[in-house]
Amino acid sequence: MAVEHSLELDNGSSSSCDDDGHPRRTGNTFPGLLICRLKISYVLLQIRYDVQFYCYMWATLSGTLWSCIAHIITAVIGSGVLSLAWSTAQLGWIAGPVSLLCFAIFTYVSAFLLADCYRSPDSITGTRNCSYIDAVRVNLGKTRSWFCGLLQNLSFYLTGVAYVITTSTCMRAIQKSNCYHREGHEAPCAYGYTFYMLLFGAVQIVMSQIPNFHDMEWLSVIAAIMSFTYSFIGFGLGFAKVIENGEIKGSISGIPTANTADKLWLAFQALGDIAFAYPYTIILLEIQDTLKSSPPENKTMKKASMISIFIITFFYLCCGCFGYAAFGNLTPGNLLTGFGFYEPYWLIDFANACIVLHLVGGYQIYSQPGIWSRGKMVNQEISNQWIRE
Repeated sequence: MAVEHSLELDNGSSSSCDDDGHPRRTGNTFPGLLICRLKISYVLLQIRYDVQFYCYMWATLSGTLWSCIAHIITAVIGSGVLSLAWSTAQLGWIAGPVSLLCFAIFTYVSAFLLADCYRSPDSITGTRNCSYIDAVRVNLGKTRSWFCGLLQNLSFYLTGVAYVITTSTCMRAIQKSNCYHREGHEAPCAYGYTFYMLLFGAVQIVMSQIPNFHDMEWLSVIAAIMSFTYSFIGFGLGFAKVIENGEIKGSISGIPTANTADKLWLAFQALGDIAFAYPYTIILLEIQDTLKSSPPENKTMKKASMISIFIITFFYLCCGCFGYAAFGNLTPGNLLTGFGFYEPYWLIDFANACIVLHLVGGYQIYSQPGIWSRGKMVNQEISNQWIRE
């Protein structure tokens, strides 16, 4: 019995697929994304038999404006929103809010321009670039795509490290809050990080079984709700503290320092914190790739970016300004984990728990693009192996 076999990647030529091999983005749920086709031919008793097997990656490609907003908010609003009070305190009452607004404008402009790179050469009818690296390769060439890919994956890695550390800090803060409530604010409440880091890693192993970015809408919605929750709590506690103080603390020049060098160092550090709190361009095209194609994806992404950045800036200004107004020169690095507030302790615990839940989703937002790109490499390697055999 003679046997022939071959494995080929689907090129999206099927009428049910778009130009990039994805199911047509018409707003309807499609059962899956065709990854490969295995064909086995054999001859038995002088009769030729052809058998084909299809490999699918299940996906729902029906992203809307609201799912896009959820993805963006999950990616952008992190626990860093609670440290913007410290940044505002370093810059003062004029430079602090102005910096927040300026970086919001910069972020929107960059998102507006990048959204048109999803398709090329025409931004509406051109071929899709499903990832940031694809867009770089088409517009700047293969060599530059390797360099940008290195920076993008490094950013994914460092963001993941930051999320792990922040999660363990928040979980430890819950224990410290309970300890302070039982034994007083001066009690030596000390707890480690390692166990919480390992616990977060175990949770992420489970969450990483989500097939791809297209099936993460539910997780992003939950994470976005958690973002709003702890941001509202931080804003509310700051507002209540201002009412309790009966005055608005702070100054135009910010927290005074011993010399000019220290002031410049802290000011630039504050600007860096604000700059880091906004951008999401390294995953913008991956988010845009989840959108259905009517209306055009770039128009939906631009509208979602405008709405998201407006919401994000509102929370940033509220938490940053009211936190500074509440504590003045004593503004902590983080309103919740830095224990600017001790009571009500149950509310502090709840807010930190919301941060942890949000970071579970945020970690996946930044790790799924890397998992997807490596999956494509594995599929291509399997295809090449079958062809060589």
